[in-house]
Amino acid sequence: MRVDAHQHLWNLDIVKYPWLVPEYGPIYRTFEADELEPLLAASGVEKTVIVQAMDSYEDTDYMLETASRYDWIAGVVGWVPLNKPDEAARKLELYSRNPLFKGVRHLIHEEKDPDWVVGDKVIEGLKVLAAFGLSFDVVAVFPNHLKHIPKLAESVPDLRIVIDHLAKPQIKESLMEPWSSQLKAAASYPQVFAKVSGLNTAANWESWSSADIKPYIDYALDVFGAERVMFGSDWPVANLAGDYGKVWTETNIALEERSREEVDLVLGGTAASFYRL
Repeated sequence: MRVDAHQHLWNLDIVKYPWLVPEYGPIYRTFEADELEPLLAASGVEKTVIVQAMDSYEDTDYMLETASRYDWIAGVVGWVPLNKPDEAARKLELYSRNPLFKGVRHLIHEEKDPDWVVGDKVIEGLKVLAAFGLSFDVVAVFPNHLKHIPKLAESVPDLRIVIDHLAKPQIKESLMEPWSSQLKAAASYPQVFAKVSGLNTAANWESWSSADIKPYIDYALDVFGAERVMFGSDWPVANLAGDYGKVWTETNIALEERSREEVDLVLGGTAASFYRL
């Protein structure tokens, strides 16, 4: 089964997204499931996981309602206020009744405090999340957040964590360090996974290809193993530097030297296991 473990849907008429401003050009508009469906079919992707695009219940409710209408949407990563553990627990009691609700994410890269995710209240909220058996997507935009993964893993050892976008390595600059050392440290914890997603927008938007992203994918596979690495398109953000088809094609080219078993894990098996699809 081919799975896109990271894509977004948003409707500007239903939900407010303060971060999404006109300067984002081609993605400053509504993107819904009907537009994505033919792109999935063309790439042979059978299931997707929708990931939150705003820290709001409105966004989560919108995603869950949409997911109920499309059988190819296998999971939703929503939002609860992790820094308010009691409120988070009440909302998770409700959301966890929906089998499509798989985990939580917070736009930590939009927080003014780069250490927000390791605050005492947030750690307490993550313990609540773990108690519900749900996972945590970390928008670990380098260089502020990847270094916090070890503390998260040690503070909440029963929490399944996935690092979105490989933490946005400096692909455009062709730099590996200190990203690689921090990623290796994160990978030393078996409950931590990683997404090969959003790499095109970390590269040169106009000229990137599989050759640019391959060293970073290879390194992630080396330190995590394919059983803890999963593909995500990051559509429609991906449209800033190409489109769905290019991301899918170039990622597949970057994986050509890998075994069939590894490819099957990255392109579906790992996501199905991690998100319990």
